[in-house]
Amino acid sequence: MFAQLQLVPKDIPLPLPLPEGVLITLLVFSFLLHILFVNLMVGGSVLTLWFEVKGLKNKKYDALAYQIAQTITVNKSLAVVLGVAPLLSINVLYTIYFYSANALTGKYWIMLVPLVAFVFLLLYAHKYNWKILANNKPLHISILVLAVACFLFIPFVFLANINLMLFPEKWSEVKGFFSSLALPNVLPRYFHFLMASMAITGLFLFYYFSRKGFEFKESLGEFTKYDLQKKFYSLAFGATTSQFLFGSLVFLTLPSKGVDWNLFWVILLGVCFGIAAMILMWFEITGPQEKIGRHFVRVVSLITITVVFMGTGRHIYRANALEPHQRLMAQRSAQHAEMVQQATWEAQQGMSAQADLPPGEALFKQYCTVCHKITERLVGPPVIEMIEVYANDFSGFKKWVRTPGRKRMDYPAMTGFPQMTDQELSDLGDYIFEQ
Repeated sequence: MFAQLQLVPKDIPLPLPLPEGVLITLLVFSFLLHILFVNLMVGGSVLTLWFEVKGLKNKKYDALAYQIAQTITVNKSLAVVLGVAPLLSINVLYTIYFYSANALTGKYWIMLVPLVAFVFLLLYAHKYNWKILANNKPLHISILVLAVACFLFIPFVFLANINLMLFPEKWSEVKGFFSSLALPNVLPRYFHFLMASMAITGLFLFYYFSRKGFEFKESLGEFTKYDLQKKFYSLAFGATTSQFLFGSLVFLTLPSKGVDWNLFWVILLGVCFGIAAMILMWFEITGPQEKIGRHFVRVVSLITITVVFMGTGRHIYRANALEPHQRLMAQRSAQHAEMVQQATWEAQQGMSAQADLPPGEALFKQYCTVCHKITERLVGPPVIEMIEVYANDFSGFKKWVRTPGRKRMDYPAMTGFPQMTDQELSDLGDYIFEQ
């Protein structure tokens, strides 16, 4: 029943370039590094827009937006470079599934490359025209609004694809990108990603504005270091707290086919480390001003462990969800291999049998019997018609076999055999004209 509900192609019969465990480890950790800088890129863009809009009424926020904007293009470049490894890894490990999801989302997947390039140009235009467009804030903000809108759309395409590859049984029902968004788990995962972006960006900006070398008086004279430390620590705390809601929605909307106790315990351990990080953040935010940041390294370490557990859980679910289909695909691949082996054996037997035939008859069976019978029409005309046409034109017959055209519209054009030698054509002609 399960096999009847889904498409089951045969696998690609190529060995993996590395041991599967190595590729899985590379996929999980390279993806986590990649998504870290994607989070910073998206979160930084959203916060820059927020503070620049606030800066229309209070210039100190415009100065803060300018400082945050300086980090976005760097994080963007790292996100792109670090995205190569997980993209290659997932293509190697899950070729059939990833390719099928890409094909089903069609033009929206293809448009990602030009769309991402367009967004990067917008970010550079926004960053390097800050002072030039200082007197035309609506235009300057509009550039960033367009970039942020694209940044908020692009994750939908990625999430739709990654989600779609987990459900081969749904492939025949999906009618394009927007149809794939209706599958379970897409929207909760999207909001989970957005809140993760704000949490990671909050922690990063806490560190960024806590550096000893940062000149507050020159860059942000109306803010104190503590003002920004508390602001961005609070952002990280609030966004992390929201992950308990969105993370729970993600888990509860996962189809049960991929959920097992291993996944449950991995997620639970990740949550425990996340709670410990939140407790430390809360003490820092509500504690004495001079002690804020003393647990920052511990907080980042705990969040990192949480993210590693969650990334591992993501892979466990993917492996569990695809295992039944991979088992069916292995069966289909084995059946195909048997058919190939049988066809190869039959072809070898046929060649052995043809070896005992006269050369002309062997050539006729090798090249001609697919389309021609002696007295009846098959794909092409019968042999007796060839004899009538070329009975007195043997050289014309040989030329026609090598480079045929189309003589009658009720027959398809014949395929040429330019690889045949003169001797082979003579042997073939002798056999045909003896019929």
